[in-house]
Amino acid sequence: MNDIILITGGLGYVGGRITKYLSDNYNYKLRITTRQTVVQIPSWLRNGEIIQVDLMSEESLKSACAGIKHIVHLAALNEIESSTNPELALTVNGLGSLKLLCAAEKAGVERFIYFSTAHVYGAPLQGTITEKSLPLPVHPYAITHKTAEDFVLASHDQKVLTGIVLRLSNGFGAPMRPDVDRWTLLVNDLCRQAVTTRKLVLRSAGFQKRDFITLLDVSRAVSHFLGLPVDQCGNGLFNLGGECSMRIIDMVKLIAKRCYKVLGFKPKIIRPAPLPEETPTALDYRIEKLKSTGFILNKNTNAEIDATLLFCQNEFGQKV
Repeated sequence: MNDIILITGGLGYVGGRITKYLSDNYNYKLRITTRQTVVQIPSWLRNGEIIQVDLMSEESLKSACAGIKHIVHLAALNEIESSTNPELALTVNGLGSLKLLCAAEKAGVERFIYFSTAHVYGAPLQGTITEKSLPLPVHPYAITHKTAEDFVLASHDQKVLTGIVLRLSNGFGAPMRPDVDRWTLLVNDLCRQAVTTRKLVLRSAGFQKRDFITLLDVSRAVSHFLGLPVDQCGNGLFNLGGECSMRIIDMVKLIAKRCYKVLGFKPKIIRPAPLPEETPTALDYRIEKLKSTGFILNKNTNAEIDATLLFCQNEFGQKV
């Protein structure tokens, strides 16, 4: 297929893996947007181009959307940037997404896949969460993504285009580039710690639970939704998780185990003793709606951790 797909933020942490997956496995023509002024086209990007786009410029967005059949929209301020500057987050994540959506509608784009976050359900995530759970966003990152969600789902409801909103839980895996600034994410941080310090240091006892999904499964989900018939898209809203609810301390122990397997040493785990009020909380991030469309998780958790450890070893560590 020679359909042209626009991927905003397609060289970022999640976006880079999605771009690589689509480039490797399909014959789509890919148009990738980036914030950076000068970018060399990666050797792994087949049949693709990289463009600069200003989300506040209608002319820039019109040009970006010309000839596009599908859009995968990931470009946004991350949670740290959003917390530092909520007003800018609202501008970029909210208004920028609306402007892109409007440009897509005018250009006759057929499908608009928007990456939101599980944190629209609140913080911390706990209990059983389905798409029918009441959103209670409290962080600027979540609030601004919920704003964008509503515009995408409104267009879908009005049948202007097929709008898909994916509420992503904790995606993890090796990035495509070392300069992707997402080393504060839990699994990435731990893998880098293991390689550079041979320690895994936590600031808490690690009883909090999170739902983890590999970036391979995230990428596979995107390809699934690009080809999903419209009549199976329902109201357009889907949780995207890995059915892998783990305590942080259990993820730490798994990373230590995989580190011994792939790098030959086991990092020391350092964490404070649990406080009296620290007790494990339940988390069940449901994806039955996604699975009802025929999607099956790969669940390659060990392979993603191994790849992340090896990436960190190659980029940041001493050769073992």
